[in-house]
Amino acid sequence: MSDIVDYKKVSTAGLESSPVAEALAGLRAHEARYFMNKYKHEFTVMPASESEDTLAYVNQILMEERNIDFAARPLQTSRFQVVNIRWAYVFYEDGLGVNVMYTVDDPKKRAVGFKLSEGMEVPSELAPRFKFARQKSVLAGTIRGSFFVIKGEYD
Repeated sequence: MSDIVDYKKVSTAGLESSPVAEALAGLRAHEARYFMNKYKHEFTVMPASESEDTLAYVNQILMEERNIDFAARPLQTSRFQVVNIRWAYVFYEDGLGVNVMYTVDDPKKRAVGFKLSEGMEVPSELAPRFKFARQKSVLAGTIRGSFFVIKGEYD
């Protein structure tokens, strides 16, 4: 069952087991606000246990592109298409948010993004290989983010 993320009243629902639940909820709300402002799209999430296809899709891209397999437990996912872009999100218990941006008609605009909730350490799977830029967010505090470009084809 999916839930609409309210970016005006930030809730930790579904993220309670995270040691940085409040910051992760802020990060999730930050993403919801972006999609509402840019695309007028309601950002919905569902429990990771109910979205194995989304997890498999994101895990396949992470593994095939960069040999990344996160130890953290996935809590929630989101998957949708707006305009010509397919999006997939996974929010992990440790505070990590992973998104896949996959344009349908332009293979040069496909990437995986990593966002770290305030208060979490850089996951060991990413620490030696990625540098993170900082971004301030009213909803999420300081977000650290990085990304890589997707080279393969995934549907």
